[in-house]
Amino acid sequence: MNPRRPHTDPTVAVIVPAYNEARNLEIMLPSLPPVDEVIVVDGNSADDTLATVARVMPKAQVVQQTRRGKGNALACGFEAATADIIVMFDADGSADPYEIDIMVQALKDGADFVKGSRALTGGGSVDLTPIRNLGNRALTGMVNALFGTGYTDLCYGYNAFWRDVVPHFRLPPVDDHSDRMHWGDGFEIETILNCRAAHGDLVVDEVPSFELARIHGGSNLHAVRDGLRVLRTIVDERRSLPLGRARHDAGSALLYAQSA
Repeated sequence: MNPRRPHTDPTVAVIVPAYNEARNLEIMLPSLPPVDEVIVVDGNSADDTLATVARVMPKAQVVQQTRRGKGNALACGFEAATADIIVMFDADGSADPYEIDIMVQALKDGADFVKGSRALTGGGSVDLTPIRNLGNRALTGMVNALFGTGYTDLCYGYNAFWRDVVPHFRLPPVDDHSDRMHWGDGFEIETILNCRAAHGDLVVDEVPSFELARIHGGSNLHAVRDGLRVLRTIVDERRSLPLGRARHDAGSALLYAQSA
């Protein structure tokens, strides 16, 4: 536990990547609990996303992402945040706002990084298809075998962490405005965060999370294409990092990952 962290009353930032999500933001933003910062990262939306944010939550900060992809959007949000705690929150309405307080409490209780898990008791999903579920379970098992972790849900983007751990993730720089996507700019971002948390001497806590259905529109996720990106990410991360020593406390669902 970092003694310099304000564990009694930390400030909280919610990062919301958004690309043509105006109809969902209109419903989702007002449902957020009181937090210190809401940062909507716009991916050059063609709908009225910006106008909707200004109308339903005028105090929200709007940031334009510098390249394409969810990973770049999140990195831009992390860069803009000034609060003690960062929460990753999807704009489509699939994340339950009530769970933000649960994640923040887990961080206050000693975790560095908190993962929402649809696989834990109390978690679940109305949006996870059988094929995606099978793929997620296989990829989760692969990461656990290669990295010595005890994750129960790898491919899920509802996470929270202390802002001071962002350097551990070594994300692509956000000040490059080129058209070329960097590795880490896409949906592989969640896997990168999980793998690097396992080698960053971070205490990782999983909490139950229930994935709701997208409110409007279709998902930008492509199960096969993005699943292959996740697989490549796992292989690349394992090749580039030494095998850490991890122990999983099944009783508390805490994962202690230490670098070799």
